[in-house]
Amino acid sequence: MSSPFPGMDPYLEDPAFWADFHHRFLDCWCEAVADALPGNYDARLDESVNLVQLSPAVVRLVYPDVAVSRGPRRTTRSRPNGRGTMLLEPVTIPHEYLDEVRQARIEILHRPERTLVAVLEMLSPFSKTGDGFEQHRSKRKTILTQNVHLVELDLLVGGRRLPHAQPLPAGDYYALLSRVDNRPDCAVYCWTVRDPLPTIPIPLKAPDADIHVDLAKVFRVTYQRGRYARSLPYAKPPVAPLDPESARWAMRRAAKNKRSTRRRS
Repeated sequence: MSSPFPGMDPYLEDPAFWADFHHRFLDCWCEAVADALPGNYDARLDESVNLVQLSPAVVRLVYPDVAVSRGPRRTTRSRPNGRGTMLLEPVTIPHEYLDEVRQARIEILHRPERTLVAVLEMLSPFSKTGDGFEQHRSKRKTILTQNVHLVELDLLVGGRRLPHAQPLPAGDYYALLSRVDNRPDCAVYCWTVRDPLPTIPIPLKAPDADIHVDLAKVFRVTYQRGRYARSLPYAKPPVAPLDPESARWAMRRAAKNKRSTRRRS
């Protein structure tokens, strides 16, 4: 079954589904890029692992374990021989928990020397909040100082947007294209939850022409492979922080799709 939405499905922003969707979409995107590349290029998935210290609030929600620590409070208990033994009162504190956050990206390589030509990133909740946002900015700055094209895809309504010299145009979702030969300018593609995902260009090594990848097709394949139609909570409001009018529209679309599904079954 297909998604009830013409483009990005805002219900996929639910943390219960996003990680799976993120990995599947990157796989399908990489396949689509590889299919469109000339014979002397490769598209490969690359992954890095970051250790992140979660806040105490998140630890309490996800990891209820606690640690026992010896604190300053002391009491004494008398023994029959008159001697006292000192007992320490435990103090309950949360564990320091370091979680592994895996960040994947697509790399386009030119053969035979396997030169890195372009990096394709898909933003995650980690890269749009807290320390993860700063880490992504630093990594982004490193890429922009190299002779490498950069494509950043943001299919999340929530979280912080990447900073630019002027405000981004209004939209729910963005694709940002930074060409080596056009910096510091950046091409911005934006659309709303009511729009289909666009076809975007991906630059290669000069003088080779751009390839074009249909993100709508990538999304359809990802959605079907993930079988999200049978598990997404379409009876509830979407988790994505849409504006009120768009949120109501999304709920109507989801409700209509649910009724159609019941009739077919």
